[in-house]
Amino acid sequence: MARILVAEDEDSVRNLVARVLKLHDHEVKAVVDGSAALEALSQDDYDLLLTDIVMPYVDGIALALKASAEYPSMRILMMTGYSDQKRRAHNLDVLIHDVLLKPFSIDELAKAVEQTLNAE
Repeated sequence: MARILVAEDEDSVRNLVARVLKLHDHEVKAVVDGSAALEALSQDDYDLLLTDIVMPYVDGIALALKASAEYPSMRILMMTGYSDQKRRAHNLDVLIHDVLLKPFSIDELAKAVEQTLNAE
């Protein structure tokens, strides 16, 4: 079981991701944007940050940069519905594990999370 923080501004995606991860026996906290994620990170420890890239206030790129600096042992997996944002995130290869393109299947989500958690 891993402790996972999900940052996603779209309600339906956030709720689906949280449900899927809980079904895979993970402890999940889901928040609406990057600023809420930074607040959650300051209050608790997480094994994985799963964040959307495009969000209001603090976007996923800024969140990943700050989170990786402050919590270097935490894994980071990003998701986006915009292919140009995936290229933008891959400039962070050293900090993040992968970028999951939306729409993704439940199996793709579960596989990406497990690969990120088990990566060396």
